[in-house]
Amino acid sequence: MRLIRRRLAFAVAVVLLVLTGGCGPSTPERITLTLATFGEFGYDDLIPGYRFTHPGIDVRQVKTEQGGPYHQDLLAKLQSGQGLADVQAVEEGHLADILAQSGKFTDLAEAGPPDVKPGRWLEWKYEAGRSKDGKLVGYGTDIGPLAMCYRKDLLEAAGLPTDPGSVKTMFATWDSYFEAGEKYVKRSKGKAWFDSAAQNFNAMVNQLPVGYLDREDRSTLETNTALRGAWDQVTTAVQQGQSAGLTAFADDGNNGLRLGAFATKVCPSWMLGVIEQQAGIGNAGKWAITDAFPDGGGNWGGSYLTVPATSEHPKEAAALAAWLTAPEQQLHAFRASGNFPSQVDAFTSPDLLSEMNGYFGGALSGQVFVAQARKVGKPQYKGPGDGKIQETVVAPALKAVERGADPAAVWQQVLIGVHQVVP
Repeated sequence: MRLIRRRLAFAVAVVLLVLTGGCGPSTPERITLTLATFGEFGYDDLIPGYRFTHPGIDVRQVKTEQGGPYHQDLLAKLQSGQGLADVQAVEEGHLADILAQSGKFTDLAEAGPPDVKPGRWLEWKYEAGRSKDGKLVGYGTDIGPLAMCYRKDLLEAAGLPTDPGSVKTMFATWDSYFEAGEKYVKRSKGKAWFDSAAQNFNAMVNQLPVGYLDREDRSTLETNTALRGAWDQVTTAVQQGQSAGLTAFADDGNNGLRLGAFATKVCPSWMLGVIEQQAGIGNAGKWAITDAFPDGGGNWGGSYLTVPATSEHPKEAAALAAWLTAPEQQLHAFRASGNFPSQVDAFTSPDLLSEMNGYFGGALSGQVFVAQARKVGKPQYKGPGDGKIQETVVAPALKAVERGADPAAVWQQVLIGVHQVVP
């Protein structure tokens, strides 16, 4: 309704201007801002509104379907210094590579609108967008707070509890989670507890104060006892038969969802749509979700809007990025694409808090993920190459363990592989 009123007011002003012979200031020369995104950000319906309320500015969105090719192109353009958009989206998995080149980006704390304050975002989301030298490189868009999804029918068949209170207790810590998994495997005669060791390990690593790299961008794997402990926990569970040994988002992982090949799954907010699509209508109501995650909270996913230093209109570009990441626009993007907001004010929206997911038994998914988002602690530092370590070293190593390799021997190969990524 506010947008409709603004449009009506603008239309009346135009009519009055025409009727009075066009008196008043001349129309400013229009500038064009380019906005580069990947996947679906939910901005298609927002951009016309921005053009309407900012008559001197045109916005041209350039969308790339896949995030991988998009970020490869972004890094190549940063190296050449040519072809960059005025506003460039960056996914959190690639953010470390961008923060390491903070000099090639506008400091949004200086160029952005003065009313945009840090408290606008969840603290951990805001801080993750800052470089080591303190520059605010990105305005936060969506997030992926972690909960746990589970098959009620499979747990019940194995004699495990499915009521909310008992499930929360079962998922309270990684110890209790894997203990429940050991029981499940035994009682279900060898059925898998979770889909992929790499999925669980990635979530566990992201919860640690220090991940694969320290703030000097050196590998921590030789000395990070918490990280090695997570490796031992996951690989022990694999040896107990808890992992289905599937690859998430690949054909076998998608088939596993449809066939009920495992009972639990690490669930960021956006995963609900993946499960519904891949598990299919035949499994509607069998899946459930709880506002619990082992050892507290965590985040998997989300992006940022940045303004490269090559932009000829940094102030206007920063204003566009600020507007797109405001609470009202984040809620619109959530309704349009399911991207979960990172803005604190959005968390009190009735639309978000009343969001109900029928596929998951009518769960109030908005409330679940608001609660989980508030549990996330300080952001873990991720240096250049962090994502590559996970994707090209750790994930294949865990796949080898799932195929029967000795975890201790594979760990030694991980140490070697990491130093091929980070000298």
